[in-house]
Amino acid sequence: MSNIHSTAIVDPAARIDSTVTVGPYAVVGPHVRIGARTSVGAHCVIEGHTTIGEDNQIFQFASLGAIPQDKKYAGEPTRLVIGNRNTIREFCTFNIGTAQDLGVTTIGDDNWIMAYVHIAHDCVVGNQTILANNATLAGHVHIGDWVIVGGLTGVHQFSRIGAHAMAGFASHISQDVPPFMMVDGNPLAVRGFNIEGLRRRGFSAERINAIKQAHRALYRQGLTLEAAISTMTELMAEHPQGADDIALLRDFVASSQRGIAR
Repeated sequence: MSNIHSTAIVDPAARIDSTVTVGPYAVVGPHVRIGARTSVGAHCVIEGHTTIGEDNQIFQFASLGAIPQDKKYAGEPTRLVIGNRNTIREFCTFNIGTAQDLGVTTIGDDNWIMAYVHIAHDCVVGNQTILANNATLAGHVHIGDWVIVGGLTGVHQFSRIGAHAMAGFASHISQDVPPFMMVDGNPLAVRGFNIEGLRRRGFSAERINAIKQAHRALYRQGLTLEAAISTMTELMAEHPQGADDIALLRDFVASSQRGIAR
């Protein structure tokens, strides 16, 4: 294949679409699968049981599919799965999963992942996210769709960040961040809800108002979590156009195992 540089080392068993570009000195292992029109930069190492979809741009020096940084890992054939149209910048490190979880680390579609981002074993990253430079996800972290994680932010293992949430620069996230919320700091604090992000994504005024009322119930009225969950259920009937959004927030809070950022 003329679009694989002569200095790249690509295992003959790797399954690489004929339209894939592989840069100088890159290394691709035998269990790697790469879809159409994906670009692999110079000096990248892609190993393990790694599947990468179509139209991804992987910049130089990324390390994808290495074994997890977990002392319990014993060589199990766990996986890394990356979707389509992702941008993965320099020096990113994504690890395969572990047998103690589902055995797969998953990154969805259309994500913008900046330099030095670490995505540890068994993480699940949704679609349309932005992970800024040096954001670090420990093992088993779940990131919802449209989430933004600021630079130098650390996310503790098993934590979740709900859809449309935003974490500011250098935040310390050790509890779940509910959908739509804006958080920052160490200790972490909720600063409001992501109204500007929702507007940019085409949320109607009715949906935004419904989320605003749910945010008030959860954070501004001094309610217990149980009372806030009950109030959000009542708000769903009052705001039918935003009922699904309120349900997303309510169900996330109700299912939290680590507690939510408040």
